[in-house]
Amino acid sequence: MKRLTPFRNCIVTAFYGVLVAILFSSMGIAQSQSQTDAMDGWFAELADPNGQDWQQALRNIELEWSRSGSASLDLLLKRGQDAMEAGDYAAAIEHLTALTDQAPDFAEGWNARATAYYLAGYFGPSIADIEHVLALNPRHFGALAGLGLIFQETGRKEDAIKAFQASLAIHPHQDGISQALDALEKEVSGTDL
Repeated sequence: MKRLTPFRNCIVTAFYGVLVAILFSSMGIAQSQSQTDAMDGWFAELADPNGQDWQQALRNIELEWSRSGSASLDLLLKRGQDAMEAGDYAAAIEHLTALTDQAPDFAEGWNARATAYYLAGYFGPSIADIEHVLALNPRHFGALAGLGLIFQETGRKEDAIKAFQASLAIHPHQDGISQALDALEKEVSGTDL
């Protein structure tokens, strides 16, 4: 099969994205007000540092985020996640690229591919995908934490601190992120660890 030129590929992708958006809106895929209210409640429970139900709220949020509205799209997400777990990052990126091409408004597809890129050592593409995630879902604490990790690994300590703080403001129960933030803050302030 002949490869499309980058320009033609952009046009095809844009056309397909518009088509998918029209299909999804006509099928009523958009979140209902009750779903939004439920998510707001779960985020409030998650944000309470002393809350007792934060783990259930976290499970509910992650479950809601993982639902694309399509069994075939959910399968692509699962295949990408399975490939990541197996350490096959190239296959994961391939499955997740198919997902983001077919469902450009599905934030979790972008987040999963950002993770695959990160694990493969491709920080630039990972950051680009994180931008998509946060544009679609500004409360995605996982994407913010991932951004912080990339900044930390690339020596951008101040940016890492900001990303970790933003993630912890949404989900304060991330022990690993809290520890990374504490270490970075001590390092930046010049305090010995």
